[in-house]
Amino acid sequence: MEQTVEQKLRSLDELQLIYSKIDKIRQIRGELPMEVSDLEDDVLGLETRIQKIKGELEDLEDSIANRKNQINEANALIKKYDAQLKDVKNNREYDALTKEIEIQNLDIQVCEKKIKEFGFELNSKTELYNKTIEDLELRKKDLEHKKQELEVITSETEKEEDQLLNKSKKAEKGIEERLLVAFHKLRKNAGNGLAVATIARDSCAGCFNQIPPQRQLEIRQRKKIIVCEYCGRILVDEVLATEVEESFKG
Repeated sequence: MEQTVEQKLRSLDELQLIYSKIDKIRQIRGELPMEVSDLEDDVLGLETRIQKIKGELEDLEDSIANRKNQINEANALIKKYDAQLKDVKNNREYDALTKEIEIQNLDIQVCEKKIKEFGFELNSKTELYNKTIEDLELRKKDLEHKKQELEVITSETEKEEDQLLNKSKKAEKGIEERLLVAFHKLRKNAGNGLAVATIARDSCAGCFNQIPPQRQLEIRQRKKIIVCEYCGRILVDEVLATEVEESFKG
């Protein structure tokens, strides 16, 4: 049996009442879920950054170790060439050996310069690494605090929200698809999630624009579904809204 216009309006107003209560519960949680999500992203980002810096520190330590090995090798060659200088037989051999010693000494200077540069970079990155570790610990503490806060609020409201969501599903089954689609579209576009509005002080309770007396009379007659000409919300009279609210409480 097809619903009357009044029955459709009551069903829509009841659905709005249910969703408004759900919205209020979620408003109590506020921005906590988003804050928790942002902190989780921060923690993940810092952990990734720490691993990257750690890899860079290891590379620098390896580079310093390699340069030190090169210095040791160069010193060994210098020692070897110095020993060979004692047994040279001509100027050509002498020049060749002294040239090799000179090259090794230059290599040592280059390595020492690089070690100094790597050491400076190592110190700088170590400071950054330690600072990032501190930032991570602070973020983790903030995250734990926010999670606990969210858990308390969620545990207090979760049961009620689930009950309301179940009620909304049952209520939606009694509303024709065309109206249901319009209802959800209005809710999505409305900043306060209000798709059904009452008349309050001769105005639409959704956008506060005045409703002409003749229009108010038509709304109270409940002969057709009327929307606000300014915001598009479905309008119901205050008596119907009160009756629906009282029925919902009961």
